[in-house]
Amino acid sequence: MSRIFLLSPANCGGERAKLLYRDAARFELALKLRTPKGAKLGEVFSFLSGLYFRGKLTYANQFAQPLRGLAGQQVITTNRGLVRPDEYVTIDDLRTMGCVPIDADDHRYRKPLEDSVSKLAKKIGSDGQVVLLGSVASGKYVDILLDVLGDRLHFPIEFVGRGDMSRGGLMLRCVRENRELEYVPVAGATRRGKRPAKLKPIAGILKQYSA
Repeated sequence: MSRIFLLSPANCGGERAKLLYRDAARFELALKLRTPKGAKLGEVFSFLSGLYFRGKLTYANQFAQPLRGLAGQQVITTNRGLVRPDEYVTIDDLRTMGCVPIDADDHRYRKPLEDSVSKLAKKIGSDGQVVLLGSVASGKYVDILLDVLGDRLHFPIEFVGRGDMSRGGLMLRCVRENRELEYVPVAGATRRGKRPAKLKPIAGILKQYSA
């Protein structure tokens, strides 16, 4: 059975993004984004979201089981649907993403995502599994994905009740232990619950899995 991971996006309009948008920015990633080629989307989102996106990307790289010719890790974007994390974006691309809200009622977000997921659904067939590494508590991703994927859409049950940073830390621990999370179908699942106990810090784990 094939398994594809969908990674929820980073915030392209937050405080971290403002560091990249500054004309005076001279650190490596900001300079790469201003070249015609740009920088890899995964690298950019890892900077914007830190531990959470780094955890998602590292985990997906470790455990994806894609069909030949199909990326096992695909990132949800605000205006381009699903994009591979190794695709390049420029500073102008990033600014455009930051202008589109993740709102299921906004056609700029919804239409590209529907189109991308529909193409993915055809490629993976009826037995393929798609795992959302992102929030399932609201409908901003789930409503669109469920309409297309139905029972093929899953999520890690251990995400219930956890905040973003806790999920990121959990996924990095799983990579370190080579332990995969348990996935359950989104349809019919309990998507909200009590916050679990805090994870014990592991010194240097983020640096260990830096981009």
